[in-house]
Amino acid sequence: MVRLRAFLSTTLLALAIAVVPTTVSAQAEAKIDVTGKWVFNVTTSAGTGTPTVTLKQQGDSLTGHYSSQTLGEADLKGTVKDKKIAFTFHIELQGTPLTVNYVGTIESNDAMKGTVDIGGAASGTFTAKRS
Repeated sequence: MVRLRAFLSTTLLALAIAVVPTTVSAQAEAKIDVTGKWVFNVTTSAGTGTPTVTLKQQGDSLTGHYSSQTLGEADLKGTVKDKKIAFTFHIELQGTPLTVNYVGTIESNDAMKGTVDIGGAASGTFTAKRS
């Protein structure tokens, strides 16, 4: 009986130690919220730009507004999962409709980086800081 009790205690302790880091990690990632105004620095094969993006996060869902001198204004939709962010919006450039896709990693609550694809017409990278 004493051996069984010692075995069960050791097993439960090992399980508790294994579960705690996962729980803490999940809680830390759950605190990520990209809601706010962001200034992007974008470098593509077609040139560079500094669009402003306003984001609103609700759970994993993302909505917002994109604004730049080059591509104009557009509402966006996307997702945030763990430290990954992705959003899409539609524009018309010189009479051609294009879908713009941003995919990146949230580095902190105030910084992110990733890639951008402008409807296959241009692609590149971005960094962003919360303003």
